[in-house]
Amino acid sequence: MVEAQRVCRRMTAWRALACLLVALASAFDVMSQSADPYAARRQSMLDEIRDDARATGSSTGRPVLSERVMAAMARVQRHEFVPRELDASAYVNRPLPIGEGQTISQPFVVALMTELLDLQPGQKVLEVGTGSGYQAAVLAELGAQVFSVEIVASLATSAEATLARLGYSNVKVKLGDGYLGWPENAPFDAIIVTAAPEKIPPPLVQQLKRGGRMVIPVGGRFDGQDLLLVEKRSDDETVTSKKLPVRFVPLVRGR
Repeated sequence: MVEAQRVCRRMTAWRALACLLVALASAFDVMSQSADPYAARRQSMLDEIRDDARATGSSTGRPVLSERVMAAMARVQRHEFVPRELDASAYVNRPLPIGEGQTISQPFVVALMTELLDLQPGQKVLEVGTGSGYQAAVLAELGAQVFSVEIVASLATSAEATLARLGYSNVKVKLGDGYLGWPENAPFDAIIVTAAPEKIPPPLVQQLKRGGRMVIPVGGRFDGQDLLLVEKRSDDETVTSKKLPVRFVPLVRGR
């Protein structure tokens, strides 16, 4: 910054002003990077999400993700939801292990599934498979009331603590069998499932409001899985469309 000022003094007044503005912007960028050491990696993640959306847009129907969803992805601190030893990979656009045989989903897939829900602030969302709490945090950033069910006790406890520490008061976590949903809080405006059952669970369809949307991966562990969008037209009618081939961990059922 000091060197830039010396160079600027040798210029005309207008050129010097322009030079100083560039120098100030550069200094601000450096300060921002120091204040948030993850900023550059987070931006790279967002760029890759946009690239993946364009590449898959003919299949998903969403070649450009909404600014609301992208802003939510930018605000959530993904490094808070991965094991400490994976901190360096926190913003890489791929799934990561979180223990107990489970994973935190690829950021692009999180963004796409969120986009397909078409959420509005204040709507009620059921999440099946809390995992680390990352997807729930993204939904919460959109102003949704999130009800998240996790069958693995250690993950439920850890995710609940992380979400509370980060101030996500609009997320409730329950230990239980997500296949059965959360009937006490039904019906839901939207449902998102982050593990793959072999077929769409009937209790989840029942707990979805008329006009609601469910995004769910379906298929066996060793078979092909598809990301499905289920739209509930009436109590007796749903419309299901395939959006993308995916690979999720299987949905674990209660014993």
